Amino acid sequence: MRMDWELARSGYRRYAAYPAATVAGVFTNTVFGFLRGYVLLALYEHRDVIGGYDASDTLTYTWLTQGLIAIVYIWGWQDLAVRIHSGDVATDLARPVDPLRAGLSFDYGRALYHALFRGVPPFLVGALVFDLTGPSNPLVAVAFALSVVFATGVSYAWRFLYNSVAFWVLHYRGPAVIAMLVANLFSGFIIPVAFFPDWLKTIAYATPFPAMVQMPIDVFVGKADGIEVLYTLAVQLAWLVGLLLASRAVFAAGTRRLVIQGG
Repeated sequence: MRMDWELARSGYRRYAAYPAATVAGVFTNTVFGFLRGYVLLALYEHRDVIGGYDASDTLTYTWLTQGLIAIVYIWGWQDLAVRIHSGDVATDLARPVDPLRAGLSFDYGRALYHALFRGVPPFLVGALVFDLTGPSNPLVAVAFALSVVFATGVSYAWRFLYNSVAFWVLHYRGPAVIAMLVANLFSGFIIPVAFFPDWLKTIAYATPFPAMVQMPIDVFVGKADGIEVLYTLAVQLAWLVGLLLASRAVFAAGTRRLVIQGG
């Protein structure tokens, strides 16, 4: 556990070293929060509820997704693929620590920094301007925090999985972009999964992607209530374990065919 803690601290410190980038990120996320919020509000000109979401719920969804962007980090992570193509992954394999475990610990440290300094500020701005929906009691807030922890882990496992494709392809950016686009659509980041037609909603919930964004938001706004909260957390945990096992298997298969300087 000491090793995991130190790796998490390293992840936190790495991103804390660039405060200007953090300020720019908060500004950008806040601006897009207003843009997305007003676009989605237009849907309620002639109706009160869409997919179980009223206008307040939808605005809350908007600002939560803007806060979760940097925490869950489903966009543009290609660190492992770069190391595979450069051969630097050989150094990772020589270290006395599993690369998947080390990366997950590091990523949780990064996520904590982004939660505090890029997640909370945009949401507070949204709460000052709009009437947002909040947790109904402290237990819901705790469940939401745990859900975000699971969401971050699911996201990392998915990122690690599609980055591992670099063992087999010459150009990893194509698969990475496709993986990112699919995650954006089915996670509920672009619009709530509740807005999907029934057939598309069924497909979405058969994937791990709602566990990254939609499920934590449902807990926060109360769409998952009572025993449904426990079910939501259980589903997220199941996807986390499943994707970590899949990532380990794919990475192990990739390292068996890895050749560095003829070795």
